[in-house]
Amino acid sequence: MYQLWDINEIKFILKKHGFSFSKALGQNFIIDASVCPAIAEQAGVNREDYVLEIGPGIGVFTAELCARAKKVVAVELDKRLPDILADTLADFDNFELVEGDFLKLDLERFFAEHFSGAQSIKVCANLPYYITSPVIMTLLQSGLPIQSITVMVQKEAGERLCAPVGSKQAGAVTAAVNYYAEAQEAFFVPKQSFMPAPKVDSEVIHLFVRTQPPVQVEDEALFFKVVKAAFLQRRKAAANSLSAGLGMPKAEVIEMLEELGFAPGIRAESFTMEDFARITNYLHK
Repeated sequence: MYQLWDINEIKFILKKHGFSFSKALGQNFIIDASVCPAIAEQAGVNREDYVLEIGPGIGVFTAELCARAKKVVAVELDKRLPDILADTLADFDNFELVEGDFLKLDLERFFAEHFSGAQSIKVCANLPYYITSPVIMTLLQSGLPIQSITVMVQKEAGERLCAPVGSKQAGAVTAAVNYYAEAQEAFFVPKQSFMPAPKVDSEVIHLFVRTQPPVQVEDEALFFKVVKAAFLQRRKAAANSLSAGLGMPKAEVIEMLEELGFAPGIRAESFTMEDFARITNYLHK
């Protein structure tokens, strides 16, 4: 069995298969022996679990998941990697690879085909920055039996996703994620843990999928529209952003915010989940 975190073995495998890294795909493989076991442990993966992995790379993290889970299904976009994965994960009979773009999958059909009988599924991934939010939101909005999502992302992205709604670090994606899940930062991963080393550090975060949203709204689609509009011009007063994003006269937005008891000039970063819900339900009426 390969020592997949060993930089010399990784170089050997890549040379053996004639593989070179793709900047366009944001490929950075882990070379720190402590990172992948720690992620698997933090995710709480055990022999009863079905795991979906997005972007297995050469299988460094996948091997740790396969050693712990009942079944691991990985989705990989890079057509050069299936042959490498067949080599590096040859010792595991509970691994299944699906080639394709995760964001283009029919998830309901995918889960029915590959996770038949699974009551709950844990998702694990090492995500490039440019697809972090789309992948997470696709999973959270799917309505499928996902118990938790454990992902390694760029540190800045992780901090924003896990920031309290109503803090300066929060953004539209913070509120959107918080509606579906409780987000927690797990641990920091320095850029030296990857090959090639990226320009920024990373961190592992957990998203524990909620059984019920933390706030009650009359119209979910309107709630997300309000959140997105509020952060459209985050450096300006929320009245300006909401007016532009919702296509409402500014005077009407100001009147609404005053009726709801918000201070003049309040910015979107000060809104809590309850505040967004109050605005949504006001507009719905």
